[in-house]
Amino acid sequence: MTDTLATAAAYTDLSGDRRPLPDSDAEARVRADDRGHVFHSWSAQALIDPLPVAAGHGATFWDYSGNAYLDFSSQLVNLNLGHQHPDLVEAIQRQAGRLATIQPSMANDVRGELARRIAAVAGDGFEKVFFTNGGADANENAVRMARLVTGRRKVLSMYRSYHGNTTTAISLTGDPRRWPNEPGDGSTAKFFGPYPYRSAFHASSPEEETQRALEHLEQTIVLEGASTIAAVVIETIVGTNGVLVPPPGYLAGVRELCTRFGIVYIADEVMVGFGRVGEWFAFQAFDVQPDLITFAKGVNSGYVPLGGVVISDRIAAHFDTVSFPGGLTYSGHPLACAAGVATFEVFERDGILERVRDLGARVVEPRLNDMATRHASVGDVRGMGLFWAIELVRDRETREQLVPFNASGADAAPVVAVAAACKREGVWPFTHFNRVHVAPPLVITEDELVRGLDVIDRALSAADEFVGH
Repeated sequence: MTDTLATAAAYTDLSGDRRPLPDSDAEARVRADDRGHVFHSWSAQALIDPLPVAAGHGATFWDYSGNAYLDFSSQLVNLNLGHQHPDLVEAIQRQAGRLATIQPSMANDVRGELARRIAAVAGDGFEKVFFTNGGADANENAVRMARLVTGRRKVLSMYRSYHGNTTTAISLTGDPRRWPNEPGDGSTAKFFGPYPYRSAFHASSPEEETQRALEHLEQTIVLEGASTIAAVVIETIVGTNGVLVPPPGYLAGVRELCTRFGIVYIADEVMVGFGRVGEWFAFQAFDVQPDLITFAKGVNSGYVPLGGVVISDRIAAHFDTVSFPGGLTYSGHPLACAAGVATFEVFERDGILERVRDLGARVVEPRLNDMATRHASVGDVRGMGLFWAIELVRDRETREQLVPFNASGADAAPVVAVAAACKREGVWPFTHFNRVHVAPPLVITEDELVRGLDVIDRALSAADEFVGH
């Protein structure tokens, strides 16, 4: 392991290039250890061939042959400040030298500072933060809070959603990853969220989609029994399942329904929080206030696992004299929180939110709209900030998907071809079902962003070949 790490840290020194020196022996060792001993998530173990990665910097990572890839998925849409950001690395090193860990029942300076900073950007009515290890357990604990405060059990979530892989979180998840994990938490139910391009409500405009989607949610609440429902959990912008930006008025309507029926509104901001769409939290772009906010990923770019729940004052007050029955050994781990505090400092110093809004509106949106006019396979483009989806179709009139829902094997070949074309030109894409997502690190340079979009533009020609077939 020491030899491998030393090799991965060896860089060429040509014009500032940080490319690692090729090392076939190190690559072979990494691949052998991985294939021999690592059990990978969401995978048939004998059918995968993970890429050995040697190093990363900014928006780029390298394999052991020295091939560079622009990271257009920010790994798992969590690497908001990019690979090896010096401020985050230094903060972790400094904290490790002073106090590497401390149990959560004790007070810690960086834990408290990060909680204070998160509460401040969440807005009025939020003062307390419960730290977790990631997004799944953030959603688990938010649901637990909602159930305890309301005395109710049932939780509603969307069909097109992902909320994590722990018991209640996977039960809330609407996508096919839930299916093999059933039965799970039996006190969950699903509803259709808004999706104007493929409206379940046969809406002809965003406004009509909002109206009909809210009517559907209200009917679901009534038929499921409003007095039995503890919470509604919504990804503010649906992530992996489509980058579905809520149409005008939808989230405000959800807020009104929750208030009317005494239901806790949980905003899942695990993927879209901390700058992904140019806001600290995405709900702030829609003039709405949830009761609980779950977060992870971008809070410290995943440098050390961290997630949490931002708790409204009303819900936090319930636990002033009633014990909250939950906890984690590594809740608010000092190394993770130190990276989180550094994240705030970088965001504020470098104007990250402003640059995300600028790059999204000035570079990404017009370029994707242009692709939509020239590629017959592009049915829809949508998104905000540095979070976009290109939806691919075989027929623009019928909107037949380029690949079937939950496609695999030969059925998924058209999207696999698009991804392969991107990788050949040095861009690591984020594809899911019949979509290509655009989610690069928020620190990507404009030149890198344009280059990555150029590659996607060319790769879409592979999808065009399937149009009409």
